Amino acid sequence: MEYHFSKKVHFDYHAAIDRVTEELRKEGFGIVTSIDMKETLKKKLDVDFRNYMILGACNPRYAYEALLEEDKLGVFLPCNIVVQEHDNGDVEVSMVNPEEMVHSIDDLNLRSFATRVKESLLQVLGNI
Repeated sequence: MEYHFSKKVHFDYHAAIDRVTEELRKEGFGIVTSIDMKETLKKKLDVDFRNYMILGACNPRYAYEALLEEDKLGVFLPCNIVVQEHDNGDVEVSMVNPEEMVHSIDDLNLRSFATRVKESLLQVLGNI
């Protein structure tokens, strides 16, 4: 099983971020964090890096249900989504696989829950 799902998109980098954000919204997710790795690495290490944005997406209903089931599950929140522009100009969107995150947890309810979240994220990926 893969730890992520990825797709090359036919948008420029900034349009891809907008499109991902909109499709996440349609599935009930909001962006609660964003980390511009290009900016951060320039500022902290004075190195040049390609366009690379980490979006922390959270669906409040899913988060609430998960935390009621297992209070330590917050270590897996939010779901990270990466939008990056490769050196050749290709733009790729990658999303964490929630099933892989809970793979080591021996709780059938949480595994079932992770499958629901995965299906929702795959819907987003399919729509971009």
